[in-house]
This record gives sequence, structure tokens and C-alpha cells, in this order.
Amino acid sequence: MERLRDKVAIVTGANSGMGLATCRAFLDEGATVIMLCRNEKRGKEAYAKLTEDGNSRTYLKLCDLGDYASIRSFAKEVKEQFGKIDVLVNNAGFISLDRQETKEGLERQFGINHVGHFLLTMELLERMGEGGRIVNVASGAHKVGKIYFDDVNLHKGFNVIKAYGQSKLANVLFTRELAKRVADKGITVNCCHPGAVATNIGIDRETGFGKTITGLLKPFFQTPAEGARTAIFLATDESVRNVTGEYFYKCKVAPSSKRSKDAVLAKKLFEFSEELVGFRLT
Repeated sequence: MERLRDKVAIVTGANSGMGLATCRAFLDEGATVIMLCRNEKRGKEAYAKLTEDGNSRTYLKLCDLGDYASIRSFAKEVKEQFGKIDVLVNNAGFISLDRQETKEGLERQFGINHVGHFLLTMELLERMGEGGRIVNVASGAHKVGKIYFDDVNLHKGFNVIKAYGQSKLANVLFTRELAKRVADKGITVNCCHPGAVATNIGIDRETGFGKTITGLLKPFFQTPAEGARTAIFLATDESVRNVTGEYFYKCKVAPSSKRSKDAVLAKKLFEFSEELVGFRLT
């Protein structure tokens, strides 16, 4: 049975790793799949892999999640082309050992992993309705995370664990708060920890730094398809049709940090994010 027949699904970071595996699974389930990719060359290569059997239900769209204008342009194009959106998987992830900034001047891990996906989701919500599912790919790294409202861009004392932990905690808090705010629309919002997966997330695209380490560790990691399993489960399985606001690992609700369950913190981050992107959910 094709569980996503006649449904439209968007996957961010779709050109490789878990994103590509998720797209492939959705196509097998009968969905029309919109691939959100930042890099045109890698996006086209991934698109070619997904369409080599001749399927015409795959669409490649370019978007930089570190650029508000690019996100808004993507959302506008998608809303004009498709009448509805049934599934949104916020999968794209960024990690860096050195401090970088987005076009908007945000610390890049927080700016892409959380803020970019926050704006994308807000822009697309009007096309989602009863039965819609939003899946945010978080990480167990949220457990060491803290939201530094006084220095969210980490100008002081930056390190990769602090930055990545903040961005992944934000994913879980965003999930909890958004789930409350869209419950009356019949949309579910959940997040997941994919486990240790061998992907390109830690590899410097320019220098290749990290490639050797990732290669050596690969036998001990899950494959991208294995890592994507929980996100795919949350987007397709009937058993979680009415489950919302939860954190999953290995297709089951899993323990998350005390901070990630702080409703006051989740509300504060949501409103802070609305201010950052200039979008208020009504």
C-alpha cells in the first residue's frame, strides 16, 4: 500500500544522506516529492538518481536556508505550484568547527538548523491542513544544549558543541511549541534523533576536512537509510497519526532533556524566532 499516494512532501537537505534516503522512501510510498537543496550541482546529481526510473513526481528546488529572501522565494514558488503540502521534513543540518554567519548575520548553526527551518515552516503552514505532518530532525546533542538569548549568535566563547547543542535544543523546543499552536488545524509536529549516521554533515565542502575521519568511522555508523527511518515513520505511519509534540528515537517516543520540556522556554524561543524572521503566526 502506498501510504503517501496523492500527497505532496517537502524534504530539506535532500541532495545526500538522510535527506536523499527520505526522498526515495517517500517516492516508494507514492508521494510527489519536492527536494529542497542549496547546491545546484549536488541537487541535480541527486535528482538524477531519484528519477532514473522515469518517475515524474520529483521536483528539485534550490533554496539557501541561511537566507530569508531565498526561503520566502522558495515558499512562494511552491505555494503557487502546489495546492497543498501534506508532509514537511526539516532534515537539513549544518555543523562547523569555526564560527560562521548566515546572510542575516546569525551564527550559522542556529541560523540554518533552527531559524531557517522556522521561517520555512511558518511560510508553508497556510498550505497544510488536517492530516498534515511536520517532522523536525533534531539530535541527542540537544541534551547538552542551552539557548543563549543574550548572545544567541555566540560572539563570546564559541565552540562547536555549544553552537550545535543550542541549535538542536531549539529544534525540540520549536517542535513542542508549534505542536500546540497548530493542534486545532489537525497538523502534527514531531521531532526525532536519527542516531549516529555517516553523512556529509561534518565535512568541509571546500577543503574536504573531516572526510577521512568519517570514512574511518563509517563501519560503526548507521547508513543514511537507517538514520532516516524514524523521520519516515513519523511522516507515514498510521500509528502516530494523532501523536504530536514528541521526541522520537528508533520509532518510539524517547526521553529528552529537562530543558527541552520547559514550556515557558519553548514559548519564549518561538516568540524570539518570530521577531528574528519578522513573521507572526496568527
